[in-house]
Amino acid sequence: MEDGAVGPGGGASPEVLALAKVVARLRAEAEELEAASAMTAVLERAKGVVMAQRGVSADQAYEILQERAALHRYTLMEECWLVLAGSGRATTVAREPGESREPPADAAPSPFRADRYVALARSGLNRRTGLARVAVELAGTRTPNEVAQLVRDALNDAEHVDAVMIYDRGAAGGLDLTGHAGIEGSLAEQWSHVPPIDGVAALDALAEERPVWLEDPAHDAERYLLIGDPPGQWPSRAWIPVLSEHPATTVIGFFRTHPGPFTEETRRLLRRTARMCGESLSTHGASPDLPAATGGGNRTVAAIQPVLDVLPCPAVLLTPLRAPDGTVEDFRIDAAAAESVDVAGRRGKELVGRSVLETYPTVAGSDLWHGYLDTLTTGVLYEGDPFTYVETRAGVPRESVYSVRASRLGGGLVVSWIRHDADEREARRLADLQRLGNLGWAGWHLATDRITWSDQVYTVFGRDPALGPVRLEELPGLLLPEDLPALGAAVQRLLADGEPVDQPFRITSPDGTRHLRLVAEAEPDADGTPVEVHGFFQDLTAQRGAEIALGESERANLLQRGMLRAERALATRLRESLLPVPEQNLELAGLCVDVAYLPSDTVSSVGGDWYSAIELPDGCALFVVGDVAGHGLPAVGTMAQLRFTAKGMAVTGSRLPAVLNRLNALLLHTGTEAGGATATMVMARYQPDGRRLSWVRAGHLPPLLIRGGEAQFLSQPEGCLLGASFDAAYGEAVIDLLPGDHLLLYTDGLVEDPGEDIDEGLARFADAALRLVLDGDDESLARALAAARARHDDDICLLDVHVPDGS
Repeated sequence: MEDGAVGPGGGASPEVLALAKVVARLRAEAEELEAASAMTAVLERAKGVVMAQRGVSADQAYEILQERAALHRYTLMEECWLVLAGSGRATTVAREPGESREPPADAAPSPFRADRYVALARSGLNRRTGLARVAVELAGTRTPNEVAQLVRDALNDAEHVDAVMIYDRGAAGGLDLTGHAGIEGSLAEQWSHVPPIDGVAALDALAEERPVWLEDPAHDAERYLLIGDPPGQWPSRAWIPVLSEHPATTVIGFFRTHPGPFTEETRRLLRRTARMCGESLSTHGASPDLPAATGGGNRTVAAIQPVLDVLPCPAVLLTPLRAPDGTVEDFRIDAAAAESVDVAGRRGKELVGRSVLETYPTVAGSDLWHGYLDTLTTGVLYEGDPFTYVETRAGVPRESVYSVRASRLGGGLVVSWIRHDADEREARRLADLQRLGNLGWAGWHLATDRITWSDQVYTVFGRDPALGPVRLEELPGLLLPEDLPALGAAVQRLLADGEPVDQPFRITSPDGTRHLRLVAEAEPDADGTPVEVHGFFQDLTAQRGAEIALGESERANLLQRGMLRAERALATRLRESLLPVPEQNLELAGLCVDVAYLPSDTVSSVGGDWYSAIELPDGCALFVVGDVAGHGLPAVGTMAQLRFTAKGMAVTGSRLPAVLNRLNALLLHTGTEAGGATATMVMARYQPDGRRLSWVRAGHLPPLLIRGGEAQFLSQPEGCLLGASFDAAYGEAVIDLLPGDHLLLYTDGLVEDPGEDIDEGLARFADAALRLVLDGDDESLARALAAARARHDDDICLLDVHVPDGS
């Protein structure tokens, strides 16, 4: 300002003050006009969307927006923004609250039709059940006719197989009918011998050694002679050669009452059935009787093991072990399907040579045991009712529900079983997490059409538990119309394609609109058909409300600070619920484990460091230390996912590299647009028999081994951090521990200092640990090392795994 503009008192002159007021008023008016212009633009765009969707005029579109805003208790501008946000995703016309949501008669099938997903799952279950029945009862058949009847009975419900014919190549190159079921006697007599002529599908199948699929009777009749009176009684049929030997000499015909093409699942099922029947049919052809388990045991095992190898369910061949007086003392497992597993975690051929009482010791004297003996004596198929089997390992009782079938094979038994229950211990342990995070677990077993909700899901939906879970068909009635297309697409991906989903949506409830989130994945059967869905619903209403408030007023800063405080408190409570004991001593599998956990003393948010140290059902011990990148509720939530998923997979027997691969895929799938979550992790499995420790790592610092007065870091197997790459690969290393060894697993907060090279921190850590051990101060080594860090900028988590002297 020039000197001449300054008044006698040193302030601005009256003229300048007046000019400044005019400028300020003009500026304020310009800002108001700019804001009004922006709001007008938003309103006009929203009106345009409604006009296009509804085919109405501009005035009618404006009235619709006002009515919607009043109904939803939004401002007019909020409703406009919601319409614009939904217009990029929704492809269907939005409807008013009073309008019908039923699709037109010619519309595509609704993704909310539960019956079609249930039908697919039950079809897959029927296929697996039929295949298992063929495998188990095949051992008890003695003629090709019995084989044909068994196949027909087992596949009739699932695949509409109404008749079966079995042909062997005759001496003159023709076909001889050796077995049939579902075929009238006169028709079987007519087709008992087929000369080597053209136009016979069974001959083509044998000659070309490939299946022949007949799916169009009118078209097929132009090329082949069709069996049947009339031939149309079986509108689809298949001839599949038995390829157990070359050249093929046996072919099986499957005749269906179901018209149309065979699905790929059905084709795979029929090929596997023919392959299983091959060994039995070749045995029938060699001798009218099957070889006995005694005196021909090797031949029996050689015949049954290939059959068990293709089974998708548990099954074993048992040979009785008799006392000198002839009574059965035990059974030996001589062959086993890959899915067979005992309570110690031994699987498949690892069971061969072991006894039943070694693998399931409490079976002796039970109803199941007497059923085995009765079937062995009488030859009558044993089908037991579901029973609860209790096995105590490491002092913890484990309960499982089984159904068992047994059939006599010569002097032995073929036994298969189904486990009905799932391990829900981890779900129960997460009850606090559900309440604090306002989320609840849900599952849907498609084959039984049984939906299970945890108590918290009813709270999330604001639903009376007496009404039971919401059925899939009921869900559209709760949704806001704008969210129906997006959620329908997610349901289609989940239940039809088997893809995991993470989908937000909104529902109406007595207390207003709720913003929910669905995170779920499908568990497929062997053919890829979803048979079970599990995941969680989360109430995000509070978060969504905060987001709207942040975008609408200057109070966003105050609200944000409140949300951060609430998040920290929630994250702290979640972490305390997940890691309730910051310091403890454990004894696992003969080891002494010292645990120390210290939160950061400088970072304002809660970190994602965690540990697990548990004894597994097979008597081994599992040790895990991990570190999720970042802080706050997202880090704690990711930590909870990784911790419990890793423990659950390890408890169920998954190999350690496979666990890391699954966790990597989990983080990549659940990552956000901001880059997703990443984490480092080291996991070890200790087998007390031989003191062998197998371990894997994902971008984590190497464990430190203190042995014989020396400290050294273990050589690291391959493994990048979790959530970084779809092409990540994870190796496994093995080390045998010795009495007196200390193995330290830790997070980087213990060794990192700002501005310091990581190698210096590792060397300092190794020296301090070795000094404490040599000084004899190793009773609480983990806590002593953690306490030595006077100031740390990150969380510290440390496990000291010690092999006692003399162990």
